[in-house]
Amino acid sequence: MKNGLFSIHIEMLDGVKGHDSGVTILRDGHLISGGPYFWSVGSYTVGNGTWKGYFATNQHTDFPDPFVRPLFGKQEVTSGFSGTYTDDGAEVFGTTLVGGNRSLSFKATLKRLADL
Repeated sequence: MKNGLFSIHIEMLDGVKGHDSGVTILRDGHLISGGPYFWSVGSYTVGNGTWKGYFATNQHTDFPDPFVRPLFGKQEVTSGFSGTYTDDGAEVFGTTLVGGNRSLSFKATLKRLADL
């Protein structure tokens, strides 16, 4: 996987309503990601068209609608993922551990925006 700036679109799975979009920087095994409400840092490894990794996510801004409840309740959560990549982007499936006792599945699609 080439170093770069990527757009990222995340959809929660298993009947959980939730999604997010933002940008992700992948550089030499390090991942930095963010959007309007959340930021994440982590690491990854690559090999033969597949990659895997983990990251921690935190909320930096409250939602403007007081009736929207964040899935993570403003607490730091950790996620693990694995998937495939090409020169143009990547797709991953992963699991987020919330509060030590609840896991949420997600799918993320990344699209290359620029080389770094």
